[in-house]
Amino acid sequence: MSVIAIPRSIRERLGDEASEDFASLINDIDLGARKDAIAIAEERFERRLSEVSGTLRLEMEKLRVELRVEMEKLRADVSNIKAEIIKWMFLFWIGQTAAMIAVIKFLVVK
Repeated sequence: MSVIAIPRSIRERLGDEASEDFASLINDIDLGARKDAIAIAEERFERRLSEVSGTLRLEMEKLRVELRVEMEKLRADVSNIKAEIIKWMFLFWIGQTAAMIAVIKFLVVK
């Protein structure tokens, strides 16, 4: 709380007791104004916070949906790659088996 210094000329006209009462009145008015200003600021802050948090929730839900779609695409890609690798593994094994059979026949014939 701030201290109010009442000028001497006003203090002489009002007297000491009235000057103290006047200072007290000004302090009370100042305190009330501060409380009102704080209450208004709190109300604005809470309203803004609600708006921003609502917007963030919507954005998070949108990102969550996009993430699910991308994960499904990734799963499909991984599945396709697995199938492709298995296909090439079988081709390699068939080639290796054919090569081994050819080597064995070559060695057995001689």
